[in-house]
Amino acid sequence: MKKSVLHQAATRGSADHGWLKSFHTFSFAGYYNPERIHFGALRVLNDDTVDGGRGFGDHPHDNMEIVSIPLEGELQHKDSMGNVAVIKAGEIQVMSAGTGIYHAEYNKDPKEPVKFLQIWIFPNKRDVTPRYDQINMNIDNKPNVLNQILSPNKDDEGVWVHQDAWFHIGRFDQGKQATYNLKKEGNGIYFFVLKGRLRVEGQELETRDGYGLWDVSDAQLEATSDAEFLIMEVPMEVRL
Repeated sequence: MKKSVLHQAATRGSADHGWLKSFHTFSFAGYYNPERIHFGALRVLNDDTVDGGRGFGDHPHDNMEIVSIPLEGELQHKDSMGNVAVIKAGEIQVMSAGTGIYHAEYNKDPKEPVKFLQIWIFPNKRDVTPRYDQINMNIDNKPNVLNQILSPNKDDEGVWVHQDAWFHIGRFDQGKQATYNLKKEGNGIYFFVLKGRLRVEGQELETRDGYGLWDVSDAQLEATSDAEFLIMEVPMEVRL
């Protein structure tokens, strides 16, 4: 039997630090909701806006797969592995925190805000050697298809993580339909609408709504307006 959970945009946790405005789909920092700890291996889905010239100073992570997806602007990255980089809209960044890293993130533009998604995934291997990667997702000229941007496989499309997870981004014209077929039995899928409106298995979704499904093998979706959305397939059983 199909199981599902709906997280409408207005029900997310939020934090306003002046320079940082953040919406939390799952419990994070000062926001705690016992019914929203995680969706399987998907632990954090933060929707962040950082003022010009501001950012997060050095802070630690370990044993987590951390994914950043800029939506607008440019994000400056620096870490204890010696990586210094800028990621911008159309790119994706991944870090395996493993045995432990420090990193900092800043808005590269002194005036305009940067908007990005910060996503944490529980890994299937602990205490791995930390690593960093970023790529251009190459989706600008690929409308109306599901573009894979993350997988468990080093030689597959997109970045890779230490988990049986697959991410896809779609930019669909109104009326476009598709079927998402799960890659692995026992996984669930979480849809997050970046722009526009989407119908998934009959559920109507609007901008920044989230919708999770599990105990399914596929999901039917349709853009009910021009829409951009993220699909995150993750294991539902996680050994923490």
